[in-house]
Amino acid sequence: MSAIRNEMRRLRFEHGEMTQQELADRIRVTRQTVNAIEQGKYSPSLEVAFRISAVFGQPLESVFHYAGDQ
Repeated sequence: MSAIRNEMRRLRFEHGEMTQQELADRIRVTRQTVNAIEQGKYSPSLEVAFRISAVFGQPLESVFHYAGDQ
């Protein structure tokens, strides 16, 4: 499990129930990548993380949380 947690699923639903595919299209990755990021199985590149934040109009730290070495 990744040390990085995220709010992507909640944010998608707060933004008109955006699908994983719609988000993927907007940030230029596959739907499978969005799914893996949401589930904490994959950490996005910094560039993709910033794109995700921009889609939701949120600062990076509102979308992603680093859990550290817990």
